[in-house]
Amino acid sequence: MIPRLADSRRTVAVAAALAGLVRLVGLTRPVRADEAGFVLVARSWHPEAGSLFGTYFVDRPPSLIAIYKLADAVGGPLAIRVVGAVACAALVLLAAWLGRLVADERAGRWTAIAAAALVTTPVMDLVAAKGEVLALPFLVAAAGLAVVAVRNRSGWPAFAAGLLAACAVGLKQNLAGGAVFTGVLMVASALAGRLGGRDLARLAGVALAGFAVPVLATIGWALAAGVGLHTLWYAVYGFRADASAVLGDGPAEAPMRRALVLLLILVVDGIAVVLAAYLLRVRRSWRLDAPLTAAVVAMIAFDVVALALGGSFWQDYAFGLVPGTLLAVALLGTRWRERLVPLMVVSTVVCLAGWAAWNLAGRQEFDEHDTGVALRAVAEPGDTLVVFGGRADLQLESGLPSPYPYLWSLPMRARDPDLTRFRAMVNGRDAPTWLVEWWPFDTWTSQGEALERDVRQRYVEHGTGCGGRTIWLLQGVDRPVPEPDCHG
Repeated sequence: MIPRLADSRRTVAVAAALAGLVRLVGLTRPVRADEAGFVLVARSWHPEAGSLFGTYFVDRPPSLIAIYKLADAVGGPLAIRVVGAVACAALVLLAAWLGRLVADERAGRWTAIAAAALVTTPVMDLVAAKGEVLALPFLVAAAGLAVVAVRNRSGWPAFAAGLLAACAVGLKQNLAGGAVFTGVLMVASALAGRLGGRDLARLAGVALAGFAVPVLATIGWALAAGVGLHTLWYAVYGFRADASAVLGDGPAEAPMRRALVLLLILVVDGIAVVLAAYLLRVRRSWRLDAPLTAAVVAMIAFDVVALALGGSFWQDYAFGLVPGTLLAVALLGTRWRERLVPLMVVSTVVCLAGWAAWNLAGRQEFDEHDTGVALRAVAEPGDTLVVFGGRADLQLESGLPSPYPYLWSLPMRARDPDLTRFRAMVNGRDAPTWLVEWWPFDTWTSQGEALERDVRQRYVEHGTGCGGRTIWLLQGVDRPVPEPDCHG
């Protein structure tokens, strides 16, 4: 059945529509932690010389937060998922175009089907719309435009390829695969004699100019807003060194477990199988088109290294491998495509059915959401909240601001490792009205006992959140006990 569908003229349009519609199921699920954090950062955004975003710290490019700010202003926190659905539909259309460019019409249809399967499988993330998902159409479009630029020796596609590759980096700073593909394709084409020296210099210069536009625009905005360039650099890239040190010093069990789960995900969704099949046939691809093969292999290698250097191995890291996987699908022979892509579709359909059954049966828990709603119901104007360990989705649902600048656990561990700032807040005038011990106070730090003593001196236990998490209320404050309606 699936091979026959690939022969239809409507294949690409149907695949794009299905991808967008299936992704809209995210509108039925509560906002996730990262999405909530980006919304909170966007809502309180006021750049300063020493702080890129002001009230809260996040290690993301300002263009991503700008998109969240716009989406939130238009339709609230969940509006970003509509943007994500549009991005996924656009990815399918662009994947078909890219497949036609590097292979043929039928390869384009198969590539579109593979793209739709990858962005709708629950094993990666069917719900959240973060930088990894939003950047996918930019990355695929950049690769296609680079191919057009080299084949036609044309300047405007080279400029557009550089521009879109930079836009992808502006949504997640390690998603530079589009730039890698473009650069390697141009250099390899020159080495293969397909581009002369002048053409290489011209196209590379134009592509670099395109890449520079978003970069210079970000720098110009930072300077105009009074943000120091060292502050911009630290938030986007410098913090990653501190985060890597923290992850390296911490227990290895959790990251290793997530790495194994991520590897299993890559097998189940077909990414690992497709990449392995392509690499097994890389000599054949090299004989047919050495520059294109070099660019694809370089892109895949870069994306794998970027995934590994992320350190945390969250499941949505797999999205970073999607552009290289789609190129591999397009370049595989017909026999391989007709075997592997149907398996990807079947995997997605089975996983979707399981995900839907789990959710319809009420088995999916929303502990952070339910706890935040309960706090919102009993809080009063002027109350504040801090979640130890950082759960921005709980923070957002509560409707309460935080006097602590770190909404995620990793920035807290990297920038406040001894909890000096946290303890000063608990003991000072900015002590939050509510404190949720989402993680035990001794998690990640040797100062847990000292922090618990500080908390007990100023707070009283005042109910529990979902999962038995302790809720603390500032002494001398009278509020009803939160009673979350926990599901799952």
